[in-house]
Amino acid sequence: ILGEHLRICPQGYTCCTSEMEENFANKSQSEFEAMMKEAGRSVQATLTAQHRSFDSYFQDLLNKSEKALYDAFPSIYGELYTQNVKVFKDLYSELRRYYRSSNINLEEALNEFWTRLLERLFKLLNPQYHITDEYLDCMVKHAEQHKPFGEVPRDLKVKATRAFIAARSYAQGFLVGSDVVRKVSQVSLSHECTRAIMKLMYCPHCRGMSSVRPCNNYCLNVVKGCLANQADLNTEWKYLMDSLIGVADRIDGPYNVDTVVGSIHMRISEAISNLQENKDSITSKVFQGCGNPKISAKGSSSKDKKRPGKLTLEAKSSAQALEMLVLDAKGNLTALKTYWITLPSSLCSKKVMASSASDDKCWNGMTKGSYLPQVMGDGLANQINNPEVEVDITKPDMTIRQQIMQLKIMTNRLGNANIGNDVDFQDTSDDMSGSGSGDSCPDDVCGKRLSKSPSTRQPETNAIPKQSGHGVSGASSRSLPSASLLLLLSVAVIAAQHLWR
Repeated sequence: ILGEHLRICPQGYTCCTSEMEENFANKSQSEFEAMMKEAGRSVQATLTAQHRSFDSYFQDLLNKSEKALYDAFPSIYGELYTQNVKVFKDLYSELRRYYRSSNINLEEALNEFWTRLLERLFKLLNPQYHITDEYLDCMVKHAEQHKPFGEVPRDLKVKATRAFIAARSYAQGFLVGSDVVRKVSQVSLSHECTRAIMKLMYCPHCRGMSSVRPCNNYCLNVVKGCLANQADLNTEWKYLMDSLIGVADRIDGPYNVDTVVGSIHMRISEAISNLQENKDSITSKVFQGCGNPKISAKGSSSKDKKRPGKLTLEAKSSAQALEMLVLDAKGNLTALKTYWITLPSSLCSKKVMASSASDDKCWNGMTKGSYLPQVMGDGLANQINNPEVEVDITKPDMTIRQQIMQLKIMTNRLGNANIGNDVDFQDTSDDMSGSGSGDSCPDDVCGKRLSKSPSTRQPETNAIPKQSGHGVSGASSRSLPSASLLLLLSVAVIAAQHLWR
């Protein structure tokens, strides 16, 4: 029949009614959006699997260190351990809370641990004296110069902070990347895009050419026009992938989490041994600085606290497992770098089943033949002359612009982690523990999680001293926007939304 009633397809002779054309339009829209979501789910699955693998490895590393401490310390330290179990439980709870991105200061948590441990041990090692809280305050003030635990607290603080900053930024980077893909894949097609997709996929049916495949370059122009905003994710997406690769190198290199996290219990044991071995000297220095405490009526020095023999603690290395995790992650991240700009060609070749580029008997939007217009570039700005899709380059999609901002913020965090700087996270503990691995250590082994409220301090960046001999690589070579600049950019995006609309 004559096709004068057609609104989308060419108005020559046709076998489609108006109702059929409308049904095809709806079908093509739902099919194309399903293609987008399927492609996105594949990327999400890859990133989620990488997060789950690392999260499981890291949590297991922390659980094994804690269990080793609980297994060995009672026989090595006796009352010095049994009367201070909660101090150790609280430390590991704080470490887990930090890794899950609770808004706590890791340096402060470590300092608090050493302070509490010193107060408890000093009293236990000097039972013959009545030591008040005021006296302990004085002792703690002098602790830095006396170094009762030797160099362990400072050394552990530097290494553990670097390792935990890198680990939690790395883990959250995968989640942010996956969430960006999920949200972007749900962006609906514009009216102009729906018409162009219909013309590409189903107008051949209305011309009795259902077996003729779309021309490849024709398909590319349609899909590039429809996914112009998505392609604009490319730059920041690539930065995120590069940043994750850079932090992966740190995790398996200078900030080695296997060595640092897996040996926390050993460093604590070393610190306690230092205090025991130098008890008399340290006590004398404390007495000189704070005065002699009163003799306790109940105190007794006849029963000395347990002293260790040769330490039998050891850290079981899982370095090979970490190396394999990092190697696998880097391969996947490298493959995903160009996802947004290769998506059109991927959809055309695998989903739309477009013909080869040299085919001159393909569907060109009007009839069977060759397709002459050139292929547009990637991104919104390059669609101004797209012959197949009418794209308003002055109105960027706000959902996608917001996701670009999320990528920038996450890349900034990873860049800071790459050079050992801490940046506060919003509490995403529900997301971070989604795999279930976060609570894999039993309550009777690891103790219950602390119920402290998150700190209300202002966001800050805590510089950690760099290790000598290691330069900054990966994403850290980019200039890192400050927190205030990111906030300003966020406000600008929201304000621009009203202007663009």
